[in-house]
Amino acid sequence: MLFPEIPVIPYRGLDDSLSFRWYNPDEDIMGKPMREHCKFALAWWHTLCGEGSDMFGGGTADKSFGADRQDVMAHAKAKADAGFELMEKLSVDYFCFHDADLIEEAPTLAESNKRLDEITDYIKGKMAKSGVKCLWGTCNAFTHKRFMAGAGTSPSADIFAYAAAKIKKAVELTVKLGGSGYVFWGGREGYETLLNTDMKFEQENLARLIKMTVKYARSIGFKGDFYIEPKPKEPSKHQYDVDVATTCNFLRAYGLMDEVKMNVEANHATLAGHTFQHELRAAADNGVFGSIDANQGDLLLGWDTDQFPSDVYSATMCMLEVLRAGGFTNGGLNFDAKTRRMSHTAEDIVHGFITGMDTYALGLRKAVQIIEDGRIDSFAGERYASYKSGIGADIVSGKAGLAELEAYSLQREPRIPESGRQEMLEGIVNCVLFEGKPRMRRWNDVPPPVEP
Repeated sequence: MLFPEIPVIPYRGLDDSLSFRWYNPDEDIMGKPMREHCKFALAWWHTLCGEGSDMFGGGTADKSFGADRQDVMAHAKAKADAGFELMEKLSVDYFCFHDADLIEEAPTLAESNKRLDEITDYIKGKMAKSGVKCLWGTCNAFTHKRFMAGAGTSPSADIFAYAAAKIKKAVELTVKLGGSGYVFWGGREGYETLLNTDMKFEQENLARLIKMTVKYARSIGFKGDFYIEPKPKEPSKHQYDVDVATTCNFLRAYGLMDEVKMNVEANHATLAGHTFQHELRAAADNGVFGSIDANQGDLLLGWDTDQFPSDVYSATMCMLEVLRAGGFTNGGLNFDAKTRRMSHTAEDIVHGFITGMDTYALGLRKAVQIIEDGRIDSFAGERYASYKSGIGADIVSGKAGLAELEAYSLQREPRIPESGRQEMLEGIVNCVLFEGKPRMRRWNDVPPPVEP
């Protein structure tokens, strides 16, 4: 046991620092256990590898987990031991990984692959004993200097080939560990200046690499989902996958909409200038909602801070979109989140998970209340009621063209639109969030008179 001071974290429903107040994994919510609505996952890279370094200083946390860092395999196994102990104590059912998170890369690709085979054998054994599952895997094709100009978008064919070889192995590891998803994590798929960039060719090459990967993965029995994770400003000035809408346009252009979904990250939505809710709605509306990186950014900082989520309003809006999209299938809520640089102990990691899991559990509970209350959905539905009959129905069905709409408009002046009632709707959300069970009254009901 690496963390004897950390107990199994129970659900108590109380303000107790080492217990869940809102996350009760087996509680029935809308017909299924809360753990199936949330499907929480540990991010191998932050939880087990990230030491708190930033651009101005080295790490502050010890992630050796008692192993000799010079013994690469012993250290990799110690990380796995630590991860599975944390997941079991926190009731986290899944994990996600990059190939390079599992074990340090070797000087050659062949040696790296051999190391990966050995450590995944070890991890697979721990999965069998614990029941913990792999949510998704991916390939680190961005950290090493060979990828300074991209991987799938590199101007070097040799580097493209090397990235493809690493991705092939990462897909094999994902299948080996029973992962239900594979993410195309394009850390450097973008450009700094068009003075040295053939943008069209780079995107064509990226599409070629994705198609190769899909074809190979299906050939070895992968039945899960493929995801792209939209990411602005990380780190290129112009990322090809800047947000959901842009990425959907890329997928449509290269015939990949039927194969690839979205892994939406909260912090990336912020950096793209969108709300998290917007990105999730855009994914669902385009039929590509898949999985989520659950974290939050700092609006005063212009980079990906990957904080553990604590914003209940954002989590509520997120879970509202997840429920409306029908819930997760192969995806889940991966905590792509890390403790702050000054929070460097194992207990800090546990507090981060408790806060993040409780935030999303409370968000789920409040999202259910918003749906059950009905006023938000009712208002939005009634706002577009004019398209259900008359000229509106003719517009939707295609019966009316420009000539018919001109003739219609020459006979009448349109009325000023009904109020959008944004302030009232935001107040309803606040009532649900802060008053417990909402008052069951329709948005347009007249309140009863006040007795004198």
